[in-house]
Amino acid sequence: MSFPQISGSSAHLLLIDDNIDELRLLVSALRDAGHRLSIAFDPMQGLRRAAALQPDLILLDVQMNSMDGYALCRLLKADAATAGIPVIFVTAAASLEERLTGLHGGAVDYVTKPFDPPEVLARVAIHLALRPDRAARKTSPPDADAPAQGATDPAQRADQVLAQAAVDLLMSDLANPASLAAIAARLGTHEKRLSRVFREQRGETVFGFLREARLAKARRLLAQSLLGMEDIAAETGFSNGANLATAFRQRFGATPSAFRRSGAAVNPSSEAQRP
Repeated sequence: MSFPQISGSSAHLLLIDDNIDELRLLVSALRDAGHRLSIAFDPMQGLRRAAALQPDLILLDVQMNSMDGYALCRLLKADAATAGIPVIFVTAAASLEERLTGLHGGAVDYVTKPFDPPEVLARVAIHLALRPDRAARKTSPPDADAPAQGATDPAQRADQVLAQAAVDLLMSDLANPASLAAIAARLGTHEKRLSRVFREQRGETVFGFLREARLAKARRLLAQSLLGMEDIAAETGFSNGANLATAFRQRFGATPSAFRRSGAAVNPSSEAQRP
């Protein structure tokens, strides 16, 4: 069966879905449109192939057995090698909450199953056109069989990506951090592995990192804003201004008021390197 084609150049697309039967219609439509396809049948295979093959766009299912698509999308966005690749969810998970979860996790679009192939082709064409670096990639395409530049041992790379994804989740909402169990679940792993990997990759515990990040933000707000202690406490996840003041004094050797009176300035470059 052939489908109407959307004008535009062909591209290299990566499909990640563990249901072979559901892939057939999508594969047929995309190939008829002239796209080159790579396929992964489980999430970790998809993560490895995305980093190695550098596709122009990823089409990702949500409901997979070993890890859901939301967790995989977060890992893709945490890896510098794959963070810029657009991700479109193609899935039966169609509630508003599910769609928002996917978009907040870094996806650019959401197509629900059962889908109309012309709609998928149109959405793919739109997001390929919107990708700012695609023209440069077309001029000098990478070798599809070569690993991405800077790639390391696969196990080590997976650990690096997991630790960075945890950092991204924590930094996205310092005021209301999720529990360790919830963070692990959102990244498709378990608490014990996340704790081990984070310590190995970052040299500190998850909540040691969280405490330092909160205090760094509090220090920055004290130096660069007129917010009061209660407001800063709320912004950084401390229960009240008194608890923040105690933690701040223990960490920096000065009370928040003394720090603010001193006119101490935050070094933007050192703050930016914290995550």
